Amino acid sequence: MNIDGKPYRTILPAADGASVAVIDQTRLPFAFELKRLATLDDAAIAIRTMIVRGAPLIGVTAAYGLALGLREDASDAAIEHAVATLAATRPTAINLRWALDRVAAKLRTVGVSERAAFAFAEAGRIAEEDVESCHAIGRHGAEILAELHKAKGARLNVLTHCNAGWLATVDWGTALAPIYVAHEAGIPVHVYVDETRPRNQGAALTAFELNAHGVPHTVIADNAGGHLMQHGEIDVCIVGSDRTTASGDVCNKIGTYLKALAASDNHVPFYAALPFSTIDWTLDDGVAQIPIEERDGREVSHLTGRLADGGFATIEVVSPGSPVANPAFDVTPARLVTGIITERGVARADAEGLLSLYPERRSVA
Repeated sequence: MNIDGKPYRTILPAADGASVAVIDQTRLPFAFELKRLATLDDAAIAIRTMIVRGAPLIGVTAAYGLALGLREDASDAAIEHAVATLAATRPTAINLRWALDRVAAKLRTVGVSERAAFAFAEAGRIAEEDVESCHAIGRHGAEILAELHKAKGARLNVLTHCNAGWLATVDWGTALAPIYVAHEAGIPVHVYVDETRPRNQGAALTAFELNAHGVPHTVIADNAGGHLMQHGEIDVCIVGSDRTTASGDVCNKIGTYLKALAASDNHVPFYAALPFSTIDWTLDDGVAQIPIEERDGREVSHLTGRLADGGFATIEVVSPGSPVANPAFDVTPARLVTGIITERGVARADAEGLLSLYPERRSVA
């Protein structure tokens, strides 16, 4: 996608396999900087501290991190250590473990001296598959937007939550991919962007990339979505997912469940957009079974922003001494999800709906 008219991907592998460069998302939206990752620890830190974030991008970064870790030691023990180190960084997003397991399984059949290069190439293949999947999600989702626009005959207003755009993937995004495809097709799309407390990924990241790509949008407070739906200002909601169960429950950034409830009450279609690697076929009850990451309370109690003089400051916004909780995700039950947009099409949000797109999973179940 475009930054100042120049196309970028979120992760850029070096030709010699010695490092990757990533967009430092902790610096956005006020500074666009690339950060070099050259070691296993670099990759683990980047994932843990959210220099890179978004389930698909986390998976790709972890795959590259595994490859970088094998440059010094490619033994079986080193593979196990690297996988354990990276898997522990973010427990909720299933793409992370999926990518690590895929690379590690293939490495067992490769000679030790060839493992680092093989892993780096396999990470590249995962990255390319992510781009293709996200673009396909965009095409399938844009068909939904086109139908809604045809029925309405006026500007289409889309509500999204958190950041599920190209910054959360290698390119195109998940929830924003249909918007980009529709925008490029000339459909008048306007995006209402939830600020998405506590890390403000909507205000900082989604708004940044929409602005950079020229997509009309408006940033709103998290609590404004229901009000806009009540007054007919939202035509459709599209969100991403960090893990979706085989039964269609969608785990996404905290606050997504509340948007789904408001959408249901106001008869607004509510879609989740995600690639196959986000589906956890081993789970059927998202509320009970998906581990919810509890992050540092400072993300709630403090805010960092730019001052009028151009400098930056971190301020405390919570009463000193008050305890803070910070669950990073919630689960939206399948009954509240209109459909799940994947690279294979749009599925009904239930077990049979997903299996209709992924029939090969029937033999596994």
